[in-house]
Order: sequence, then structure tokens, then C-alpha cells
Amino acid sequence: MQRAKFMDKLKSGYLRKWWLVILVSLVLLAFGAVVAVFFSSWVQFFIGHEIVLRDGSRTFKWWQQPPVKPVIKIYIYNVTNADEFLIDGAKPIVQELGPYVYRQEWEKVNVSFHDNMTVTFQQRKVFYFDAEASAGDEEDMVVVPNIPMLSATSQSKHAARFLRLAMASIMDILKIKPFVEVSVSQLLWGYEDPLLKLAKDVVSKDHKLPYEEFGLFYGKNGTSNDIMTIFTGKGDITRYGLVDRWNGKTHLPHWKSDSCNRLNGSDGSIFPPNITPNTTLYVWDKDMCRLLPLKFQKEVVTNGDVLGYRFSPADNVFGDPEHNPENECFCPNGPPCAPNGLFNVSACQYDSPVMLSFPHFYNADPALLNMVDGISPPEKEKHQLFIDVQPQMGTTLRATARVQINLAVSQVMDIKQVATFPDIVFPILWFEDVISGLPSEVTDLLHLATNAPGVAKSALSYGLFIIGGVLLVISVFCLIRNSNRQETLTLESSTHYVNKPANPRPPRNLIPPFPTNGTTKKEPIDVLNPGFVADGNDMS
Repeated sequence: MQRAKFMDKLKSGYLRKWWLVILVSLVLLAFGAVVAVFFSSWVQFFIGHEIVLRDGSRTFKWWQQPPVKPVIKIYIYNVTNADEFLIDGAKPIVQELGPYVYRQEWEKVNVSFHDNMTVTFQQRKVFYFDAEASAGDEEDMVVVPNIPMLSATSQSKHAARFLRLAMASIMDILKIKPFVEVSVSQLLWGYEDPLLKLAKDVVSKDHKLPYEEFGLFYGKNGTSNDIMTIFTGKGDITRYGLVDRWNGKTHLPHWKSDSCNRLNGSDGSIFPPNITPNTTLYVWDKDMCRLLPLKFQKEVVTNGDVLGYRFSPADNVFGDPEHNPENECFCPNGPPCAPNGLFNVSACQYDSPVMLSFPHFYNADPALLNMVDGISPPEKEKHQLFIDVQPQMGTTLRATARVQINLAVSQVMDIKQVATFPDIVFPILWFEDVISGLPSEVTDLLHLATNAPGVAKSALSYGLFIIGGVLLVISVFCLIRNSNRQETLTLESSTHYVNKPANPRPPRNLIPPFPTNGTTKKEPIDVLNPGFVADGNDMS
């Protein structure tokens, strides 16, 4: 019984705490495994929750008033032999002038949130000429094709002959020529054109153009009339920043299929998070009149040592159907379609024969470059469009949008002003819209948000594994050691009870020893106890 009590005491007191340590260590190991597997998902969920556009949030503030300093650099192709081209049919010679640099301020105004997780706004952009950064002045004079006139003649190419003759007479009276000399400021921001002025007076309201002056950037300096609606990301982070509607429309009306008419791309400032190298980003801009797909190019390091992914258009993004079959839907009146490397935007530019390309006809048919003299061969580093995006959060870190505006001109019979024109694509200008980087307050936060989770995951998971493993080893070792000690104590106890030498207790003396009175001779019992002495009479 004493041995059983000893064992129970040993188990309940000393060993129970080590079983508790084993349980704790197993919990730590299990939690470490959970962290290793699910930590990234927790971080993605947290990021998705934080970047959603909410009124008053930090993300909303940066989205509404981007903390960037956009700059647009414009290069104009000045035609130096316009008379020789018109009279003698000489090959056009152009001189690239610029850059003419403008600083910009961007802001989204008239912002309104809706119950369907979208937000509506208008874009406000203000341009300021930067004379110090420019290679010329806004008042520099340039000779360029007369875009309003050549657009009108192009539209009349298939009209009745008397209409073409009437148009030629009107141009004679107004002294309109195929080339105009205007200032840089007029070419960009607008000048009064006699054809537009005439159209304003004679064309019905339903067919009037939405502007009274002509300029390639006319109406862009200030608040845009276009109303954009995008998804906030609430409820579905995969639609974060994507266009829902443009002026109330979910699709464009210009192209052959819904896939080509869709608008659900980004404006280029924010993208859905969790971007991978296999992701295709889509950017939508009304002047391009389509979604522009961007493919992963490489990893880059931007301001503040923030890692980004660089995305650029594929080499055949403006390819003709032969080089890019997906572009067949962008050729509603063809074949023939636009030459390889050009994108025909006349459908959304009031039928003006405007063609977009990359600067210096980068990734376009080399024959286009050979149509004029004075343009250097294209270079990828100087003429490629790209966007650098932070993959986990979908934030644009750096961007350079490079686009060239061209005019497709062809011979039109009965209009003597262009009767000798060859079929030619005239380059007008090209620009690069640049965001060189984000300020430190943003990059510091991005750096922390993108690097801290990885460090925390490693530290937490490895820390839990190490602590749990050490505790498990120590507790198991102590249990084994104490188990051996317990067995030893048990054996020793058993041996003690079995092999202990006999040591009987001395018997109790119920009868006192006989007194010896100094001798060893025993006295008769009657002497010792007179009670036992019999009377003599009785004995007889």
C-alpha cells in the first residue's frame, strides 16, 4: 500500500508537468505548421481589406490625389520640305523637335460611391509648361499636315463627285492648304480652323463636332467631361480598380465583337492585387479606343528598394490580322486593315484617319519608317511603353506611356489640293507620359507591407518550430529519465522488503526471571511463592 501511494505521488506531482509541456510543444509545432501554410493567405486577405477604396481611407486619399509628379514630354515632327512634297512629289523630310515638357497635376473630382461597390468620378488634369526642362518654347512654329482638312478629304473619298468638287472650291475660297504652320501651343491645345468654323455654322446640331477648335490635346487641360465608374474592390478584390462603365456604357460600339468592345481594364493607376508573371494586365484609355493588354517582362527594383514587375505590350499588340489574329475584330471595314504596327482609331475619332503606333514606328512594318526621312530607327529603351507594378498590392510604382500619333493620307480625285498625294502615313508627334516613381512616404509603406510579412512568416514559423521542438525533446528526455529512475526506485524497494535479514523482536517475559540471590541454584517454588505452600493438614 505504501509503495502504491509513493508511485501515485510521483506520477501526479513530478511527471504531470512534463506531460503538460509535451502538450504545449505539440500545440506550438501544430501552430507553426499552420502559419507556414496559411500565413500568406492571411496577408493577402489583410491587404485586400486595406486597399479597398473607402471614403476617408489612406488608399482613397492617394487614389483621389495621387502623390506623384507626372510629366509629359512631347516630340513634334516638323515637315521641312512641304512645298517640294506637294509640287514635286519629293519624299517628306521631318525634323524631330522637342521635348516640350509639361508638368501635370492629377485629381479625381465629383467622386460618388454607389451601393454596387463602385465609385464614379471625373478626371482633372492640369498642364504647366516647364521651360527649363524643354528643348524649345511653346511659341516655336512647326509645319505639320492639316489634320482637319485631310480628315475631310479622306471622308469624301467615296462621296459623289459634285461633293468633292464643291469641297475643293470651298478650300480654294478659304485658302486651305494640306500643311499648316502653327505654334506648338496651338497644335497641342487648339487653334481656330476655318473648316471647323464653317461646319459649326452649317452642320446640324446632331452632327456637330464636340469642339470648336482643333488641337491634338484640346479639352485635356482641365476637368474631363467623361464620367468614369470603377469597382472599389469591396466584395470582390479581383475587380479592384477595373472599369465598370464609361459615360454609362459597359461596352464600346465600334468593333466587331463584345470582347474587343469591352472596357473592364484599369486606368493604369491601380490593378487587382496578387499579380504573377502569368497575369495579363489590361489598360483602358478612351483615346486608344480599346483595352491594351500588357505582358510580364522582368522584375525591377524601384524607388525605396521596392520590388516590382514590369509589364509591356506584346510585340504584335498592334499587329495586322496576319501577325495577330485577335486584332481582326478591330478591322470593321476591312480588309484591308491598318498596316502592321498601326492601330486605326478613326472609328472613335470622328472618322479622322488617325493611326496610333509606338514612337518611331517601334514594332511596326519597316516600310512605314521608310516613307519619310529624318526619323532615327526605333530603340526599345527609348520607345517601349511599360508599367512597373507592385505585385502583392497592385500599385503602379513607375510608368512611361509612349504613343505616336500618325495621319493616314491618300489621293482623292477631284480635290486638287490632294490630287497628287501618294498613300502615305504621316507621323505628327509622339509623347511619353512619365511617372518616374512614388514619394518616400508611399514607398516606405510599400516596402514594409511587402517585406515584413515574409520576415514575420519565417520568424514566426521557425520560432514556433524551434521552441516547440526544443520543449518536446526536453520533456520527452525528462520523462524517459524519470521513468528509468522510477523503475530503479521500484526495484530497490522490492529488494529491500524481500532480502532484509531476520531481526525478530525479543519475546515478552510474561514471568519474571527467577531471582538467584547470588547463586545459580533454583529455590523451591514454595520458597519463591508462599501462596503455593500447602498446609500440612491439607496435604495429608
